[in-house]
Amino acid sequence: MSRPVRPVRVREWYGGPLAMSGGGWTLGGRVGHGFRVWAPARERVDLVLGERRLPMRRSGGGWWERAVEEAGPGTDYAYSLDGGPPRPDPRSPYQPYGPHGPSRLVDHAAFRWTDDRWRGTPLPGAVLYELHVGTFSPAGTFDGVIERLPHLVELGVDAIELMPVAEFSGGRGWGYDGVSLFAPHHAYGGPDGLKRLVDACHAHGLGVVMDVVYNHLGPSGNYLPEFGPYFAGRHTTNWGDAVNFDGPGSDETRAFVIGNALMWLRDYHVDGLRLDAVHAIADDSAVHVLERLAEEVEALAAHVRRPLFLIAESDLNDPRFVRAREAGGYGLDAAWADEWHHALHSVLTGERSGYYSDFGPLSLLAKGLRQAWVYDGTWSPHRGRVHGRSPAGLSGHRFVVCAQNHDQVGNRAQGERNPALMSEGRLRIAAALLLTAPFVPMLFQGEEWGATTPFQYFTDHEDPELGRAVSEGRRREFAAFGWEPDQVPDPQDPATFERSRLDWSERDKEAQGRLLDWHRELIALRRRVPALTDGRPDRVLADCDEDAGLLVVERGPVLVAVNLGAETLTVPARGRGGVLASSDPGVALSGADLTLPPDTVAILED
Repeated sequence: MSRPVRPVRVREWYGGPLAMSGGGWTLGGRVGHGFRVWAPARERVDLVLGERRLPMRRSGGGWWERAVEEAGPGTDYAYSLDGGPPRPDPRSPYQPYGPHGPSRLVDHAAFRWTDDRWRGTPLPGAVLYELHVGTFSPAGTFDGVIERLPHLVELGVDAIELMPVAEFSGGRGWGYDGVSLFAPHHAYGGPDGLKRLVDACHAHGLGVVMDVVYNHLGPSGNYLPEFGPYFAGRHTTNWGDAVNFDGPGSDETRAFVIGNALMWLRDYHVDGLRLDAVHAIADDSAVHVLERLAEEVEALAAHVRRPLFLIAESDLNDPRFVRAREAGGYGLDAAWADEWHHALHSVLTGERSGYYSDFGPLSLLAKGLRQAWVYDGTWSPHRGRVHGRSPAGLSGHRFVVCAQNHDQVGNRAQGERNPALMSEGRLRIAAALLLTAPFVPMLFQGEEWGATTPFQYFTDHEDPELGRAVSEGRRREFAAFGWEPDQVPDPQDPATFERSRLDWSERDKEAQGRLLDWHRELIALRRRVPALTDGRPDRVLADCDEDAGLLVVERGPVLVAVNLGAETLTVPARGRGGVLASSDPGVALSGADLTLPPDTVAILED
């Protein structure tokens, strides 16, 4: 007679092996598996093993369970709800046949990790490197990324940030339409492939940050609503009904999301998570789900004895996300500051369409260089209202900034990178301002050598109607920027994906090689000069001369001077006696004066 599986309280789903796919146990020397699934409104749930359908029994709280002695790692399974077709496990650890196929059991304890001496990557002072697994290497897999890690070590970055890798529709995509949140994408290499990548990164001294999406799920393969109230109409988002974080049944939804986050950090040894579009996470609970998540991650970090961190993407400019819980915040570690990018981009390219209409003056870039957010309770012409709140009191280490990222490149009509929009001199200026900023800088794959390959939006939906809808919606979306619909590549066309692959041979070209050397020099300088990793905003002064095109940033003993004007400028060196780095041979320090040709930058130190 089978021993009944012990009931599991909601909190236990946060931190143990049951959070993945049920629990294993030993019975009379035989190894078996306990399958559990939450389906509170169903009258019948069957476990599907091949052609067999095994009835499951209620275990309280809307949970169903079934013990199977012969099941174990590698077993494919699914669930049938009220006699319906097989559906993948909401907590499936692996979808080897894609989001519509059966799930597969995974034994996380079986992987042979070699990173027992890894002590983590603190976010303050780090340089991040965002990459997309499918386009970063010719192989387009986790193992393909491993082959390129020596390049990243030589570059000097501290951690890679992976665009979402949870199972999504098809073989190619950005990953923000994931549906099996616990399953690393099968086309990238599945669970073991991701573990090999993390293990290799740690062996190379690199941390790993993963992009996760908890504000919505993709349209293809999202079977969660069939299982329970994972979504609720009390809040709506751009994607429809919001994820249910505060309505009836929300305890289990919160446990589902928090358990997923902890799984990546615990079972895959990931160092941090980037939370996509947290402004679209609607939660009126007394304790917001993000605050609870931060508490649980803090507890896990204490247990594994290495730093773990959470980075939020939000366009609200709300300090609450990153303020300490004791001060009424959610206690997340950092936030993406896209306005820093917008201010820089609009100055260096001259673009003023769409949300860039809120930027352009050099004074707004100087403001961003001081505090990351430009709109801090001030009038936003683009929004037609006051936007944001002051970040006063927050360390610069609370903000992640960039000159390029997947959104800011990929959400252009043609996916053009900065080399298509600005001169080499201005590319060097962008890098210098980024890598001397008091924030956490992030590079986007290929940025370090000025990659000319575009990064376009691509999908691989099997449903032709869905694919057509995505393509048409993409074209409508760009109307605000004044781009013609026929300029927007079809996301479903495989050529759109192929164009977006990095061309690693570009590094050997003269101009790209110069830019790569410049990035290496700046990152090494950031490591060498303590003032450049100091996140205290009261030690940052930034000023400009709009008419002359002069921008000057002072950070203690370091001065960064930029000439964006049309004429050579002579700038007082303000007591700095040595040039740490300059972007052009024409830059010269003579006595107390610094000569800056147009589109150049110099970094000086006492």
